[in-house]
Amino acid sequence: MVNIPSRSKLGKYWNLRESTVFLNHGSFGACPKEILAYQRQLRDQLEADPIYFLDVKAKELWAESIEIFSEFINADKNGLVFVPNATSGVNTVLRSLDLRHNDEILVLDHAYQACWNAVDYATKKSGAKTTVVTLPFPITSPEEIIESILNSVTKNTKLALIDTVTSPTGIRLPFEIIVKELQSRGVDVLLDAAHGPGIVPLDLNKLQAAYVTGNAHKWLCTPKGSAFLYIREDRRPLIRPLSISHGASVDGNINEKIRLEFDWTGTQDPTPWLCIPKSIEFVGSLSDKGWEGIMNHNTNLAISARNTILEVLQTPKLCPDSMIVGLSAVLLPNDNVPLTSALEADPFHTLLYEKYNIQVPVFAWPHHNRRYLRTASFLYNSLEEYQYLAEVLEKEI
Repeated sequence: MVNIPSRSKLGKYWNLRESTVFLNHGSFGACPKEILAYQRQLRDQLEADPIYFLDVKAKELWAESIEIFSEFINADKNGLVFVPNATSGVNTVLRSLDLRHNDEILVLDHAYQACWNAVDYATKKSGAKTTVVTLPFPITSPEEIIESILNSVTKNTKLALIDTVTSPTGIRLPFEIIVKELQSRGVDVLLDAAHGPGIVPLDLNKLQAAYVTGNAHKWLCTPKGSAFLYIREDRRPLIRPLSISHGASVDGNINEKIRLEFDWTGTQDPTPWLCIPKSIEFVGSLSDKGWEGIMNHNTNLAISARNTILEVLQTPKLCPDSMIVGLSAVLLPNDNVPLTSALEADPFHTLLYEKYNIQVPVFAWPHHNRRYLRTASFLYNSLEEYQYLAEVLEKEI
């Protein structure tokens, strides 16, 4: 009989199965009971009178969500639109750009594969070029990353896809400096903040990236399918939604057109986005220091989790502790296990889940020819859960 460790005292606010050691908040987040209850209320109102809700009530709540979320990330609300996920945000920008033959887009060899694929699609279709920046790895300092990226810039570089926190390797990049340095060289930045709101502080007015996209359903814990795209004022005339709909034929200035085109692209359930204000308020109330306290707590727990696991694995640290936030990845020993595709579960992930009830991502990263195990740390997790994982790793590896 598997003895499952307990979650933290805050675990009571989530619906997570008690028999599962859930260490994968980073993939899809986890929505608290109170937010799910609020979403059900909204959905009941939607189904009670779909016309009134979508034509009147939802528009009021949508405007409120734009207002409150833009304040949370300090962004000009006129450039903030909602999209289903960060991958959609990346595709929206890439499909809108007028790329020419020999234009270059930079991606890092730690980039999220779905977004990397979108870059490859756009460059192949236009005759442009994808330039892959190979980062030194393991990383010993943020300066190594900055230097590698800037050394890859050429006169043809038009755009750089940069992460706030890398998905496969869980590293907090010095994105603030990278954005400033690239844009001073005339290179627009598309900041992939899929791991952004709620895991790192964001100040988009100060950052001034050309484009920023990220999820609310991860670290803000909203219902699945709520994300944003931010477009800097001078770039707004360039960007159109993936789905061209009714707003395209309605006149207005550029800020009005952004709302007209992006806010209604077709029939959909708007409730995930409408829950953003409630989620910011409720989850933020779980720490007496608000969201700053939550981010600090998750960072400290992630560092402790990584150190606990590395004591067993004895593989090198992938980056300094100062570059860890709510995610942390460890390198699995090179055991000649065949690398699986992104759409196929790693056998070791399956073993951890089926035999020990541990839900934690294990995946191959062919660009490094290695396999990683990545833990996430959130308010509901306890250090005992990572200690349990370490004991299992010691037994099975």
